[in-house]
Amino acid sequence: MATSEMDGKNSDVKFNMCAVHDAFSACLLEDDDVEMDSYLLAYKELYIFFQLMGKVFAFVASDVKSKIEILEELRQGENGEHFSTLKKMIRYESENGLLNKSGYTSGSRTLLRLHRGLDFIKLFLQKVSELQDEDKTCGVCQEAYNSTLANFHPWIIRKGATVAMYALPSREGLLQKVCGPDEVQDAIDILPKMLQVTGDAYDRTQKHYTENDLHGLP
Repeated sequence: MATSEMDGKNSDVKFNMCAVHDAFSACLLEDDDVEMDSYLLAYKELYIFFQLMGKVFAFVASDVKSKIEILEELRQGENGEHFSTLKKMIRYESENGLLNKSGYTSGSRTLLRLHRGLDFIKLFLQKVSELQDEDKTCGVCQEAYNSTLANFHPWIIRKGATVAMYALPSREGLLQKVCGPDEVQDAIDILPKMLQVTGDAYDRTQKHYTENDLHGLP
């Protein structure tokens, strides 16, 4: 993804569900691990989704962008090989006392924040897939948010997000806005497959954080 896309300077950029599907598929390694570069590639596409939803999730888009940049810096740094997969990253930071080290930005903690956002996006899009074209998306967005990301946000953000969601359009309007008018049917067709592989990536990541007792990272 070009820098201008991550900076939000290209107004022609649209959300590509096929790209999310392909990247999450590629991140699922045979040894039950998660490959970092492909995971971040998928999340760069999800960042576009949050951006295109406008002020509703502008604060989420900004947070996602900063987390992606942190993980890319770790991946490209002198210890980058230790951040090539989820297992390697958790092992490296655990064995070297880096998870809660003062002055150090933990990759495991940073990815946990992205992981929580993935819970929201997959639940929201799952609910969107069950709507009719003319159905409003406000209610399902609020439901998905309240059962996922809202649990980690302060009251003022929860309140603002919930109110902003009232402006969300119908399912057809939402898909036209984020995917482009000519790509709506393609998006609907690929959505079930995208949700399946996104769920696989989420479940695998969730498993590793649970096994290593890392959900409570501050």
